Amino acid sequence: MTESDIQNLIRLELAKMGCVSFRANVGSFFTKDGRPIKSGLPNGFPDLFGYRKSDGKMFFIEVKTDKGILSKEQKKMQEILSKDNVIHIVARCVDDIKVLEER
Repeated sequence: MTESDIQNLIRLELAKMGCVSFRANVGSFFTKDGRPIKSGLPNGFPDLFGYRKSDGKMFFIEVKTDKGILSKEQKKMQEILSKDNVIHIVARCVDDIKVLEER
Protein backbone atom coordinates (compact mmCIF):
# COMPACT_ATOMS: atom_id res chain seq x y z
CA MET A 1 0.00 0.00 0.00
CA THR A 2 1.38 3.42 -0.91
CA GLU A 3 1.60 6.42 1.39
CA SER A 4 -1.09 8.07 -0.69
CA ASP A 5 -3.40 5.06 -0.21
CA ILE A 6 -2.85 5.21 3.55
CA GLN A 7 -3.54 8.97 3.59
CA ASN A 8 -6.83 8.49 1.76
CA LEU A 9 -7.97 5.76 4.17
CA ILE A 10 -6.99 7.92 7.13
CA ARG A 11 -8.92 10.92 5.78
CA LEU A 12 -12.03 8.77 5.37
CA GLU A 13 -11.69 7.50 8.95
CA LEU A 14 -11.10 11.02 10.29
CA ALA A 15 -14.39 12.13 8.73
CA LYS A 16 -16.18 9.20 10.39
CA MET A 17 -14.61 10.26 13.70
CA GLY A 18 -16.04 13.77 13.38
CA CYS A 19 -12.81 15.44 12.32
CA VAL A 20 -12.01 17.89 9.56
CA SER A 21 -8.70 17.22 7.80
CA PHE A 22 -6.56 18.88 5.18
CA ARG A 23 -3.72 17.59 3.00
CA ALA A 24 -0.52 19.64 3.18
CA ASN A 25 1.84 19.72 0.23
CA VAL A 26 5.36 20.83 1.09
CA GLY A 27 8.01 21.89 -1.38
CA SER A 28 7.97 23.25 -4.91
CA PHE A 29 5.46 22.37 -7.59
CA PHE A 30 4.90 23.36 -11.19
CA THR A 31 1.73 24.65 -12.82
CA LYS A 32 0.53 23.15 -16.08
CA ASP A 33 2.35 25.88 -17.96
CA GLY A 34 5.61 25.20 -16.10
CA ARG A 35 5.62 28.03 -13.55
CA PRO A 36 7.17 27.04 -10.18
CA ILE A 37 5.15 27.47 -7.00
CA LYS A 38 6.53 27.05 -3.47
CA SER A 39 4.02 25.76 -0.92
CA GLY A 40 5.01 28.19 1.82
CA LEU A 41 5.00 25.44 4.43
CA PRO A 42 8.25 24.56 6.20
CA ASN A 43 10.09 21.35 5.37
CA GLY A 44 8.93 18.63 7.75
CA PHE A 45 5.34 19.88 7.95
CA PRO A 46 3.05 16.86 8.48
CA ASP A 47 1.07 15.37 5.59
CA LEU A 48 -2.33 15.88 7.19
CA PHE A 49 -3.66 18.36 9.72
CA GLY A 50 -7.05 19.29 11.01
CA TYR A 51 -9.30 19.52 14.04
CA ARG A 52 -11.91 17.62 15.98
CA LYS A 53 -15.38 19.13 15.62
CA SER A 54 -16.22 18.09 19.18
CA ASP A 55 -13.69 20.38 20.88
CA GLY A 56 -11.75 22.22 18.16
CA LYS A 57 -8.48 20.53 19.19
CA MET A 58 -6.00 20.56 16.31
CA PHE A 59 -3.94 17.56 15.26
CA PHE A 60 -1.12 16.85 12.84
CA ILE A 61 -0.47 13.48 11.20
CA GLU A 62 2.69 12.36 9.43
CA VAL A 63 1.79 9.40 7.19
CA LYS A 64 4.38 6.73 6.48
CA THR A 65 4.39 3.28 4.96
CA ASP A 66 5.54 0.32 7.06
CA LYS A 67 9.12 0.96 6.00
CA GLY A 68 8.96 4.76 5.83
CA ILE A 69 11.44 6.73 7.97
CA LEU A 70 10.98 10.23 9.36
CA SER A 71 13.33 12.79 7.87
CA LYS A 72 15.44 15.06 10.07
CA GLU A 73 12.98 17.90 9.42
CA GLN A 74 9.98 15.71 10.26
CA LYS A 75 11.59 14.65 13.54
CA LYS A 76 12.25 18.30 14.39
CA MET A 77 8.62 19.23 13.64
CA GLN A 78 7.42 16.34 15.81
CA GLU A 79 9.65 17.59 18.63
CA ILE A 80 8.32 21.16 18.35
CA LEU A 81 4.67 20.09 18.27
CA SER A 82 5.08 17.61 21.13
CA LYS A 83 6.87 20.21 23.28
CA ASP A 84 3.88 22.52 22.92
CA ASN A 85 1.43 19.70 23.75
CA VAL A 86 0.00 19.60 20.22
CA ILE A 87 -1.37 16.28 19.04
CA HIS A 88 1.10 14.82 16.54
CA ILE A 89 0.81 11.28 15.22
CA VAL A 90 2.99 9.18 12.95
CA ALA A 91 0.46 6.93 11.24
CA ARG A 92 1.34 3.85 9.23
CA CYS A 93 -2.25 2.59 9.14
CA VAL A 94 -5.76 3.73 10.03
CA ASP A 95 -5.57 2.15 13.49
CA ASP A 96 -2.74 4.54 14.44
CA ILE A 97 -5.11 7.52 14.45
CA LYS A 98 -7.46 5.98 17.03
CA VAL A 99 -5.43 7.81 19.71
CA LEU A 100 -7.31 10.95 18.62
CA GLU A 101 -10.32 9.57 20.45
CA GLU A 102 -8.29 9.25 23.65
CA ARG A 103 -6.35 12.53 23.71
